[in-house]
Amino acid sequence: MSGTLYLVATPIGNLEDMTFRAVRILNEVDLIAAEDTRTSAPLLAHYEIKTPMTSYHEFNKLDKGETLIDKLKSGQNIAIITDAGTPGISDPGEELVARCFEEDIEVFAVPGAVAAVTAVTTSGQHCRRFAFEAFLPKQKKDRKRILDELKEETRTIIIYEAPHHLLETLKEIKEALGDDREITCCRELTKKFEEKLKMTLKEAVSYYEENEPRGEFVLCIAGKSRQQVEEEQKAKWEEISLEEHVQSYVNQGMDKKEAMKAVAKDRGLSKRDVYNALL
Repeated sequence: MSGTLYLVATPIGNLEDMTFRAVRILNEVDLIAAEDTRTSAPLLAHYEIKTPMTSYHEFNKLDKGETLIDKLKSGQNIAIITDAGTPGISDPGEELVARCFEEDIEVFAVPGAVAAVTAVTTSGQHCRRFAFEAFLPKQKKDRKRILDELKEETRTIIIYEAPHHLLETLKEIKEALGDDREITCCRELTKKFEEKLKMTLKEAVSYYEENEPRGEFVLCIAGKSRQQVEEEQKAKWEEISLEEHVQSYVNQGMDKKEAMKAVAKDRGLSKRDVYNALL
């Protein structure tokens, strides 16, 4: 009978955020797969957890992942932990979980801290709906593609960034989303020097040009407002005539009545106004 893989969340800063269940599971499993054994060693020592550790990270995930799958298939129980937070988010835990599903190995989560959720709920930005991007791609072309996609995002956008890349990333985001878009820069969450600064993207760039970024950052960026979306759509439709607008929907397969109804909605008009104008 196969063993079980546990995704065990660890503190993102404050050691007191470890759960009782997390400590128990880490003590009970046969092996702990850690993103960086050196980073996790002080945490395990603090809670007197003596379970053996092995490394499992981005650069060995393929070979080590198969080794871990073999151990699970042999009946061993394994816990996976990341340097901080919940495994599977911005680390190779995602691939291991997928392999477990392929091999019919049970996977359970031991919930705990998540930097993205901790940040957005305390950011002063809307947090009912949000888009989590984690770290932007390293290649400039890929980063630009993602940022171009985010231009139309109406949900709060969450991005992780390291201090030495922060200013460059803020400049790229500002260029893509505009000077006046609001952002909350959250750093050192749950730690002694936790800080959350809410400002515009233009102000954020100016601030970190004068103040050296320190600590790990979570950026919570306001999505495009509904009002702005509606104004842009209205401006777009005003560039063409009502006849061209209706015809554009007819060309997509709508009958003329449906097309007129869609045009009325786009332009904030009544169906009768559109009908009379076309007559």
